[in-house]
Amino acid sequence: MKKIFVLFILVFSVQIQSQTNLKVNAFTTLLTIPNVGIETSIGKKSTFQFDILASPWKSIKGNPRQFYTFIPEYRYHFHEKYNGFYVGAHLGATLFNFQKWNYLNTGKYEKGFGYVMGATIGYQTKINDKFGLDCFLGGGNQQGFYKGYYISTGERYDKAKDYNKSGEWLPYRGGVMISYRLN
Repeated sequence: MKKIFVLFILVFSVQIQSQTNLKVNAFTTLLTIPNVGIETSIGKKSTFQFDILASPWKSIKGNPRQFYTFIPEYRYHFHEKYNGFYVGAHLGATLFNFQKWNYLNTGKYEKGFGYVMGATIGYQTKINDKFGLDCFLGGGNQQGFYKGYYISTGERYDKAKDYNKSGEWLPYRGGVMISYRLN
């Protein structure tokens, strides 16, 4: 995970001539599920953001709660970049070792991967020259490919030959990101 984060910082450091913001989601971080990102200018009213949401908890009360979400997103700002309303479109990836909400207290969990595609709406405001806030809510379609296991034995409970598949339309991102301008 550390290697991915370092690579992520290096790739976007080439944008040093344009305004770049590092971000952390205040709400999810308080819940011990860090959400960090980087947003950089790519046009007059356009930015590109890449963020990672991670729950590194292998187990909470004996139930798996580990997941990672990687979301690159194009954003269009209606007024000036980093200040005011914007909309975004994204296509991201997920990895999970998690007990789904409808499997709570069943002794079963799911392990797999998936993708998300959707949109975000948000509002950014500047606090001062270096700091800002980004309030956002996003969602869309989530498609998962997973294998089901018993928590107690680790054996598969499902009958699928390869992967089970499921998909939902739901909100899956949101919060308040505190941003710090690098340049």
